[in-house]
Amino acid sequence: MDVTRWRRPAVVDGALVLVCLGLTLAAVKGHWSPLPRPAIAVAGAVGSLAQYWRRSLPQVAAVAGAVAYVLSGNPGPLAVGLYSGATYGPRRQVWLLALVGWAGLAGLPVLQEGRPSLNDIGFDLIAVALIVAVGLNAAGRRALLASWQERAEQSESQRRLHQEQARSAERTRIAREMHDVVAHKVSLIALHAGALELTAHKGPEQVGREAALIRLTAREALAELRSVLGVLQADAGQHRPDADLDPFADVASLVAASVRAGQRVDLRDTAGPLPLATARVVYRVAQEGLTNARKYAPDAPSTVSIERADDATVSVTVQNGPTDSPPLDLPGSGAGLVGLAERARLVGGSVHSGRTKDGGWRLRAVIPAGADGASTPESPASGYAESGNPR
Repeated sequence: MDVTRWRRPAVVDGALVLVCLGLTLAAVKGHWSPLPRPAIAVAGAVGSLAQYWRRSLPQVAAVAGAVAYVLSGNPGPLAVGLYSGATYGPRRQVWLLALVGWAGLAGLPVLQEGRPSLNDIGFDLIAVALIVAVGLNAAGRRALLASWQERAEQSESQRRLHQEQARSAERTRIAREMHDVVAHKVSLIALHAGALELTAHKGPEQVGREAALIRLTAREALAELRSVLGVLQADAGQHRPDADLDPFADVASLVAASVRAGQRVDLRDTAGPLPLATARVVYRVAQEGLTNARKYAPDAPSTVSIERADDATVSVTVQNGPTDSPPLDLPGSGAGLVGLAERARLVGGSVHSGRTKDGGWRLRAVIPAGADGASTPESPASGYAESGNPR
């Protein structure tokens, strides 16, 4: 049996009406009022039926109950109506409804004996005060429960909003990761393919070496994509901190892959071990700089420098020399430096880029050496970051 079904307002109000009608029948049989029995029956029935709307019309229920008591002697509608007025009526009208209830209680002795006694007046005041106090207490409880319910709904709504924001941020992060992986590896493959085209006349052995480099780069790209997409398959609560790490995501491997592709890159790393958050940004700066150098200055030498300063900051600089060669025909989003600047800002760093005096290009980032380092393990400057797009 569903117990809550019997607690519904309509069921409760209907039960109260039946109780009041039963008392009306008793009032008619017992002749609780000096009026004729038909008058007692009509007054008691009207006052009883009015209690069905005690929640929506508490003032009407209170007045009808008081009148029913005076004419029929039935106390049921008066008690229910007065309680309902105190519970569901406006607070500014409670004293007026209490006065109406007291007048109803005092009206029956007046009808019977011409005037109420002092005992009747005192008893009536106590009875009205008790009923009104119980009604006000019930109203306070209802208001408190409503407040708790509202807070619970707001908390649930905020929880869902936070979850949606987290999912949206994760989708954005993964999209940026995939863009970084594809842009970097595709530029390497394009460079390998260009070298293969230029060395095709040197014989099968040279062609085989270049083809092997293209195959290795493609395999690395697929492995990196699987690493990024693996985040999508992780269940909530099962995501491991190292799941974001890429087996190829270190600056030395990044430079080595670029050198294998034919890019002239010199790595100068004197920073030593870095906190993971800092190392990730360092990696993404190096990746962005080398990708841009490959696209816009494919034959120019490049330098990647990572240094730790005395002011607890780490600087990473990617600089390439001038070139007269046309840029590679590779698509780009045009927002790589913007995304990289935002990544550095989130860890308290900054990114600057621009032309050098000799006509080359320099990308430089300064990052706090302890960015998020209080809660992350240290790793070499080979950690990788989460976003950043080619310029």
